[in-house]
Amino acid sequence: MSQQSLEQRIDRLESIEEIRQLAGRYSLSLDMRDIDAHVGLFAPDIRVGRGKTGREHLKAWVDDTLRDQFTGTSHHVGQHIIEFVDADHAIGVVYSKNEHETGPEWVIMQMLYWDDYERVDGRWYFRRRLPCYWYATDLNKPPIGDMKMRWPGREPYEGTFHELFPSWKAFWSQRPDPEQLPEVAAPASLETFLQTMRGDTAAPKIRVR
Repeated sequence: MSQQSLEQRIDRLESIEEIRQLAGRYSLSLDMRDIDAHVGLFAPDIRVGRGKTGREHLKAWVDDTLRDQFTGTSHHVGQHIIEFVDADHAIGVVYSKNEHETGPEWVIMQMLYWDDYERVDGRWYFRRRLPCYWYATDLNKPPIGDMKMRWPGREPYEGTFHELFPSWKAFWSQRPDPEQLPEVAAPASLETFLQTMRGDTAAPKIRVR
């Protein structure tokens, strides 16, 4: 193994660990309402929407969202898959199981984040987090059936938990012939597992408030 390849492998391992720390720091800073620490996890020129960029705009948006919707929150990070696009860019999927005190109801949620990461001046940041929700419902009301996003005081709506992955609709569209063995695609490479699963599926429109 050449010295250069050894350095690259060490850099990749250190990058994976730094990116994993982003997800944990995101949850802790959000739940403890340390908004400065929270927005510092995003790239300095983060796009907030409607022509707004920068951590100042993100801080205003996050503060408004947390102050008006929830008394308290707890985000529990699950599995985290990371793939590199190049030395300074990566993508990832993070599962998250969350709890929210929302007025008279205790709302539980299951979701995943599709992340884009970027290394800027030697440090990894979120370039984008795409929150894809499966359900949100009062602790005592199982989210059976359609329209699983059930926030108090709002009309229920569908989340986007499965929309990035075409396999969900393909699986339910047709049952295989039980008389024939199914075809099996070649395994995706370790470096393109997420990209292979998503394919060219565009990001869905996410309702975050």
